[in-house]
Amino acid sequence: MTQQALIKLALIGECMAELTESCSSGDNSNSPQLMRLGYGGDVMNTAIYCRRLLKDSAQISFVSVMGADKLSQDMMALWHNEGIDLTKCCTLQTKSVGLYIVQNRDDGERNFQYWRNDSAAKYLLQVPQSAQIFEALSEYDAVYLSGISIAILSAPDRLIMLTKLGILKAAGVKIIFDSNYRSLLWSSIEQTQACFKALYQLSDLLLVTFEDEQTVWNDNNTQDTITRLSRDSQATVVVKAGAQGCYCYDPQQTTNAIQHFPTQQVAHVIDTTAAGDSFNAGFLAGWLIHKPVRSCALLGNLLAGQVIQQKGAIVPLEITELSRYLTS
Repeated sequence: MTQQALIKLALIGECMAELTESCSSGDNSNSPQLMRLGYGGDVMNTAIYCRRLLKDSAQISFVSVMGADKLSQDMMALWHNEGIDLTKCCTLQTKSVGLYIVQNRDDGERNFQYWRNDSAAKYLLQVPQSAQIFEALSEYDAVYLSGISIAILSAPDRLIMLTKLGILKAAGVKIIFDSNYRSLLWSSIEQTQACFKALYQLSDLLLVTFEDEQTVWNDNNTQDTITRLSRDSQATVVVKAGAQGCYCYDPQQTTNAIQHFPTQQVAHVIDTTAAGDSFNAGFLAGWLIHKPVRSCALLGNLLAGQVIQQKGAIVPLEITELSRYLTS
């Protein structure tokens, strides 16, 4: 029997220390909340869940810069334990990771506060190893990044990143983009639009959130989003629409090119942190092994449905044991 080739996926991004509310310090509901230290970041969340699904059939590499401090190194140790390859993750002695606090509302939605102005990840294209890392990525099957991955870079570094992604695409590497939009990271909506449009044109798979696309492009509905993205790129387009599930456009289909895949109702939404990131992981895991769009979307919906019933960005391993769906 011929052994299947190892899938090589690199994910470019930032991961931060995460403080989440755990429980009150007393029985009184007005008591101050205790905070639990963890880690999170859109791209790392997707990396971990993708690794859990694909297991040893894939090399999942995180491409970033971390600090030399204990917090940074402890976080990397946790990722290593999840099976993430860190050979493309650099250390910058003078920097550390960013920090964010998650506060949950009663409906499971959340509020964020960030401290990331001098995060080590912002310097990815300035570390000495950068050229070597991107040269090595030409041997990968796919490279994944988000709107946050590119927004944290300086304006000159964004242009360099786009150039490097273009070189990778020309070498046959698939480009996957999640247009995760955070307005505070951009100087103007026009700057965002120009950068996102360049990334749309480079991408083979777009995993976007309708709410973000509506904010950036004033789309009225998911049909507007799909029409615009199918015009600006040749990619498979997936529009995440929260409780409505997702809408997928497959440019290879001559009929029924747009399909809707609704979510299944979950028992109780606890925390929507990483809902979109985990959906991306489920869809991407199926896409990388050439599953049909329907199977990819259903796995994404299923994984996200499990994650939102727990607290925090990264939920316990046993809750996400869904790899059987990749072989069915």
